[in-house]
Amino acid sequence: MAVTDPIADYLTRLRNAQIAGHRVVTIPSSKLKKRMTEILYDQGYILKYKFDDTAGKGNQGEISVALKYEKDTRTPVIRKLIRVSKPGLRRYVKADALPRVINGLGIAIVSTSKGLMTDKQARKDNIGGEVLCYVY
Repeated sequence: MAVTDPIADYLTRLRNAQIAGHRVVTIPSSKLKKRMTEILYDQGYILKYKFDDTAGKGNQGEISVALKYEKDTRTPVIRKLIRVSKPGLRRYVKADALPRVINGLGIAIVSTSKGLMTDKQARKDNIGGEVLCYVY
């Protein structure tokens, strides 16, 4: 089945797996999704990830993401995943107008001319771009 918005599909798969209490979720791979997964790992929102680029599932491969939960309460570390820029309405911001998610406690993933990065990194590099999603 063709997916019209692969980023929203990626976020929805993560969200649904957390609600169901799964430890690992498998997602169809792309360069953009791989970079988003790396950012989520670097920021501490997921436990582990593994890229499987074998041609068994077509030529795109898969990403296996080990979700992270709080030890005491067993609640997911990721509270919200919000898609900001959508195919019908793209959201672009300048470097001085980059959003601060929950006053800096969350992150915004931004697609810039230098690649995908967090809002904090884009602000430091003084680069604007398309705000893909908020994670907190």
